[in-house]
Amino acid sequence: MISFQLTEEQQVVRDSLHEFAEQVLRPLARECDEASEIPNDFLDQTWELGLVSTAIPEAFGGAGEPHSPITQALIAEELAWGDATLATAALAPLAFVNALLTQGTEAQQAELLPLFCGERFHAASLAWIEPGPAFEPLLPRTLAEPKGDGFVLSGAKSFVPFGDRASHFLVVCRNNGGHDAFIVPRDAGGLQISETEKNVGLRALPTHTLELERVEVPASARLGGEQGFDLKRLLNHSRVALAAQLAGIARAVVEYAVPYAKEREAFDQAIAQKQGIAFKLADMHIETEAMRWLTWKAASQLEQGLDALAGAHHARAYASEKAMWVSDEGIQVLGGHGFIREHPVEMWYRNARTLGVLEGTVSV
Repeated sequence: MISFQLTEEQQVVRDSLHEFAEQVLRPLARECDEASEIPNDFLDQTWELGLVSTAIPEAFGGAGEPHSPITQALIAEELAWGDATLATAALAPLAFVNALLTQGTEAQQAELLPLFCGERFHAASLAWIEPGPAFEPLLPRTLAEPKGDGFVLSGAKSFVPFGDRASHFLVVCRNNGGHDAFIVPRDAGGLQISETEKNVGLRALPTHTLELERVEVPASARLGGEQGFDLKRLLNHSRVALAAQLAGIARAVVEYAVPYAKEREAFDQAIAQKQGIAFKLADMHIETEAMRWLTWKAASQLEQGLDALAGAHHARAYASEKAMWVSDEGIQVLGGHGFIREHPVEMWYRNARTLGVLEGTVSV
């Protein structure tokens, strides 16, 4: 028997994060988008929720709760419903921490995880995406070459969150035909960090390009030590998180467009009563629900330790395409108001497009 019923604890988390998104993220979203900046007060306020430190063992200062991809998917959707940019900022260090928790050595965990258990926001970022039109997550062009007891890293990474303040970067590389990830401190020799990138969507999120010019790191910087790490596992977690955020954006669009269509009148009738609009809203709702079910299925596979490569790919590919479609249709329902900044739909449209291509376009 298959059940999609959330546990009492999961429902509490979902309700709490929805309330936080409604009261904190929504009122702040437009201001941040216009200024292309996220206040430090917001990052510290979100940090107090313990979203990053919850799964860190008590021995390192965390709460020691079980690592749950399902709960993290619920959190990502609710925060993205409030605002995808602020959600991505709040959760960015989680990608680094999750990789350490699931694939780091005991020494790496003991050295770095306590950094994320303080009272203030601490940034560390996953450096995976590479510049270029045909980026393939499983075929990174950044290279790691053995040298003495360590490695030399060469290549470039783009769209790295908080490159201006992150203490460490987890750099994904190709190494002798396989994959590896290396923990690189921001002051490493040969590491150049660009000015803040200017993006169409997620405008307030500070992202940067990293240039690695023969950056030398010790063998202890290799995630997982001699055993290395599983790139597909990292990819699956990332794709589920992206799919959850895209479902959150789509849900926000639907929940905004429906009451608008009920109030907006044309020819003495609410436009929601016209079949062309009513069918459109119904299809938007159906696609949003489908995004969530695919995301939950992949998250459940991760939680059970099953192979989630296909499930995570399906969830991310479907959500990338349909979140964009739902956002586009949302603008269509609002008509001319869809492009006016008094309404948030145009901002959600830009954010959906940006999140949808973060790991490369689905069609390539």
